[in-house]
Amino acid sequence: MIKRITLLLLILPFIACKKSGKDSNNEKEKMKAARFLIGNWEMITQDGHLKELWDKQNDSIYIGQSYFIKAKDTIHFEKIQLEQKGDILTYTTIIKGQNNDKPISFMLMDYQENKVVFENKANDYPQKITYSQNQKGNLVTELAGIQSGKTSTERYEMKKIK
Repeated sequence: MIKRITLLLLILPFIACKKSGKDSNNEKEKMKAARFLIGNWEMITQDGHLKELWDKQNDSIYIGQSYFIKAKDTIHFEKIQLEQKGDILTYTTIIKGQNNDKPISFMLMDYQENKVVFENKANDYPQKITYSQNQKGNLVTELAGIQSGKTSTERYEMKKIK
């Protein structure tokens, strides 16, 4: 009996460590689904120049910036942070001149390889933000929701420049 207890006490820490290691590998799995964002992206149209820049700060935080320039004026500027804490991946944005420059957070609702979908149903617009990478390797951003009482969707396709 003592041999069995001793053997059990010796094996138990290894089993616990192995399980813990597995959980920590899965913990950042959602973050890995968004790694296609990393890089510098742009879309040039007659209306202006849209750029989105993403860097990996660490295994649980990606930092982004998005801005739209028309002629020499910056029409839109936002700072973005993707952060995974435990099993929750959050997309937080601060848009200059909106929401009193306070952060707005969206929760990850769905993810797969090269696609992440975030939602915040309480936000005025958009309520849903989708990032995906298409077959051409371009970054596709879709903003969707109810705006002025009507369903609205905006779609931007950006090419990787770096």
